[in-house]
Amino acid sequence: MASILTSLRNTVIAGFVLATVLLIIYAQIHMGVFDHNFGAFVLRYLHVLAGIMWIGILYYFNFVQIPNMPNIPDEQKPAIGKVIAPAALWWFRWGAMITIISGLLLAAANGYFVEAITLGASEGFAVEKHTMIGIGMWLGTIMWFNVWFVIWPNQKRALGIVEADADTKAASARTAMLFSRTNTMLSVPMLFSMVAAQNLY
Repeated sequence: MASILTSLRNTVIAGFVLATVLLIIYAQIHMGVFDHNFGAFVLRYLHVLAGIMWIGILYYFNFVQIPNMPNIPDEQKPAIGKVIAPAALWWFRWGAMITIISGLLLAAANGYFVEAITLGASEGFAVEKHTMIGIGMWLGTIMWFNVWFVIWPNQKRALGIVEADADTKAASARTAMLFSRTNTMLSVPMLFSMVAAQNLY
């Protein structure tokens, strides 16, 4: 067991092996039926898994890293900026990308893509669930845009991944922080909308 848990790669593989065991049990119970509902389940599973990665790292930045940076001695700060933050930002932005792609594919697969992006207007607001999931989708899309087109370009300058002078680095760090906080704020109604669409309607 230690050989599994002391390696992140082995731990993740073990997690997927256990999920595969559950899949085999499912296949036995349902006599190997892998229909549309199963495909939608796979997309939803991927969507939730990637979303946990994305929002988990967003919360790490905002609840752990940013508030504690002033408490870290100056000589130790390069370890955060040069090692931890770039690695976290890689998982952060690709978690966001997989979340949005799988979410859009899920909406299309389940036949409510147009209804959701129009917030239910395309059907006269007759299905509240589509309006609610649409709100969540739009908030998630804004958050995804912020990650890829505001936070990441500014973080590259702030962390010295791309060349920038000291003033530009400082301004970029502030912009990245403010948009990260914006995403933290939007994550609360976004998650509310997503969960409400699945459970309240």
